[in-house]
Amino acid sequence: MDTQKEALRRIISTLANKNEELQNFLETIDNTLTGLQEESCTVMSELEAELEQLRSTLDEKGAQLRDIIKEEKQRKEADLQKQMSEGKCALLSCEELFEFANQTLTITNEEEFLTAAKQIKERVTMAPAFRLTTRLAVSENMSQFTVDFSVEKAGLQRLHFLPVPRAPEIDVSSCVVRDNTITVTWRPLGDADGNSDGSCGPVERYELEYRKTNCDRSLRAARETCWDKLYDIRETQVTITDLKFDSRFIVVRVRARNKAAAGEFSEPVAVETRAFTFGFDASTAHAELKVQGDSVTWEPQGVKGHDPRLRGKENKSSSRSATPSPNKTAASRAGRDRFAGESYTVLGDQEMMDGCHYWELRPLADWKSFTVGVTYRASLGRFDQLGKGAGSWCLHASQWLQTSLAAKHNNRAKALDWPLPQRIGICCDYDNGDLWFIDVDRLRLLHSFKTKFSQPLVPAFTVWCGGIAIATGLQVPSFMGNFTSTNLSLSSLSQ
Repeated sequence: MDTQKEALRRIISTLANKNEELQNFLETIDNTLTGLQEESCTVMSELEAELEQLRSTLDEKGAQLRDIIKEEKQRKEADLQKQMSEGKCALLSCEELFEFANQTLTITNEEEFLTAAKQIKERVTMAPAFRLTTRLAVSENMSQFTVDFSVEKAGLQRLHFLPVPRAPEIDVSSCVVRDNTITVTWRPLGDADGNSDGSCGPVERYELEYRKTNCDRSLRAARETCWDKLYDIRETQVTITDLKFDSRFIVVRVRARNKAAAGEFSEPVAVETRAFTFGFDASTAHAELKVQGDSVTWEPQGVKGHDPRLRGKENKSSSRSATPSPNKTAASRAGRDRFAGESYTVLGDQEMMDGCHYWELRPLADWKSFTVGVTYRASLGRFDQLGKGAGSWCLHASQWLQTSLAAKHNNRAKALDWPLPQRIGICCDYDNGDLWFIDVDRLRLLHSFKTKFSQPLVPAFTVWCGGIAIATGLQVPSFMGNFTSTNLSLSSLSQ
């Protein structure tokens, strides 16, 4: 009976998965149909706009050519009209002189005849008819304005839709993951017919999409709305910034766009982006600490907020020392994980058992005192403070009464001569036993511990007055290569 129920549960689970897959598939079809309708309207409008622009260009060019012909016709007409006017004047003058000469032939008086003949000679010399050229200033030939649009006509007849660019190919070997950024590089592959001669028109820009995932299989199975997008990329590479690496992979894909058409996306590529991601373990937080997302603040509740039994224990231990005994173990905390008393502490919810990990802390406004570090979960009692025992290493900052910065471990402290940082980077190399504290804004190594970790570590924080915020999902920054723990560690605190 139990075996059959288990088999039925597996069948139900399979059906549920298939049902979800089909729902996603139908939703994709519906989104694609809507997109198809919108896209067809868009390209139709773009086609009409292009044709109207072509007609407008042709009309404009035709008007220019007509104006040139009209201007040439008017110029030639003006030249011919001028010649005609001058010719008519010369003809009239010639006719008058001809009539005067005929009349002169009838004169019988020799003296009058000689005087008239002299006048005729002078008038002939100055007559417009003899100074006027009889060569035409212009011809009627307008053949220089003959046009031949056979090439353009053939080009218009070949006019067709702009081919869609082929999907680029992401060059995985050239992709770089560094400092929580990913630089993606790709190669263009020509037009849809497999040519690379640019017949599809020049690629004007690229579009890249990316999404986070914890699985590098079935990369195409995501809904279209799950992608973050980068537009208007002019080069064949782009750097994605401001990332939080809280998943194992970031899937990227890219497509080319020419004047109006966008091609298909490239094959998705999964880029591995492992980083240490954790949050605050609210179940360990002191009752006066408020955990909210990536921040924790101190909100005092007064004496009534404390369990009287806990305060009694705290008072007894304070009669022996300023802080409770650091020797309490996980056994003494069984069923009592929340910190109490003056241990305003909260732990991270993820352990470190190997590898190199990095996170950052930023104090919030009006803060007075905080501590950040790592600890063995089992070695820190609920009344214990960070740095008081052998199982915790930390950096303590305070601006209460006086400003101070100190490294603490095993109930020993080392004052650090450096201004209080606005952003602290914590890097823990578990395998090599290194723990660094960095002033991120000034790129200064504040302190480093060198030891040999023997148990799983968890991030640990103490807050009193004000609050802190943490940033996780960060890669180990490249600037950590500038720091080593060999020459700057405090050996007196590292043993």
